[in-house]
Amino acid sequence: MATEVSAASMRKLLNDPADVVKESLAGLAAAHARVLRYDAEAQILTRTDAPVSGKVALISGGGSGHEPLHGGFVGKGMLDAACPGEVFTSPVPDQMLAATKAVDGGAGVIHIVKNYTGDVMNFKLAAEDAADEGIHVESVLVDDDVAVQDSLYTAGRRGVGATVLLEKIAGASAERGDDLSTVAAIARRVNERARSFGIALSSCTPPAAGRPIFDLPVGEVELGIGIHGEPGRRRGPLGTARELAREMVEPVLSDLKPGGSRVLAFVNGMGGTPELELYLLYHEVDKLLRAAGLEPTRNLVGSYITSLEMAGASVTVLELDDELESLWDAPVDTPALRWGV
Repeated sequence: MATEVSAASMRKLLNDPADVVKESLAGLAAAHARVLRYDAEAQILTRTDAPVSGKVALISGGGSGHEPLHGGFVGKGMLDAACPGEVFTSPVPDQMLAATKAVDGGAGVIHIVKNYTGDVMNFKLAAEDAADEGIHVESVLVDDDVAVQDSLYTAGRRGVGATVLLEKIAGASAERGDDLSTVAAIARRVNERARSFGIALSSCTPPAAGRPIFDLPVGEVELGIGIHGEPGRRRGPLGTARELAREMVEPVLSDLKPGGSRVLAFVNGMGGTPELELYLLYHEVDKLLRAAGLEPTRNLVGSYITSLEMAGASVTVLELDDELESLWDAPVDTPALRWGV
């Protein structure tokens, strides 16, 4: 039943806004009990077969509201555990430590950390606590956003779309039996070879706030936004999909400077953009990449790292090599990504 929490500003499918994350996680686990389980006390999600003896474990997390990131990527070939915080709020170190202990199979654990101040600090504390308990943890930072150098939530570049690609590729590396240093090196290689840029056509409304984060007049677009509704590098008139694709692809390629020709092109919806528009945008992105001498041999189109119901999209370009391409193609079995199984 739809609940009108605030008739003036917010209509969402909710019971109590304070319980939205916990109830959503319970629903995710009920819908995908084959691949993941939910520990309500620790507020973490783990693979049903965790811990996997002798396998490097991968953990990521962050504020909720970006679904399917990260819980939707828990399963074989990707994450071993996810730590969801409240909406747009970092999880706490206790969650991260609980997840680390729950999935440690004796080969070490990798923390995949998006570059947001709260996430970085809390994962660092959890890694130190895990080390005190004899668990070897490697932390990999994701900072692929070329839009702004610093933001309301970060020192340095934000971690955005490349997070999905890194979790998939590093997850495949761990699944094939690579050791901790190898998996970490592959994860860092993905981050080094990926760049992203996002735009917003509307704001979003966090359930606890009951009002949009920012006001975007009709006919305008925010260029270079983050996944928490942070402002971008500038605001301008809303142009065509072709023009907006150019606004995203040009800074990505200018910063990435790919040395090879093969790339993975990821067009991501921010939560409120239909696939009709995302595939139209991908068509424009594909043309721009080919015009730049690049070949999108792999792609991903859909809403995979979102900002609640925000209308908008992001583009991520990953420069591939033979190994990264093979790891991308490897089987994966999670609620949000599934192929080869």
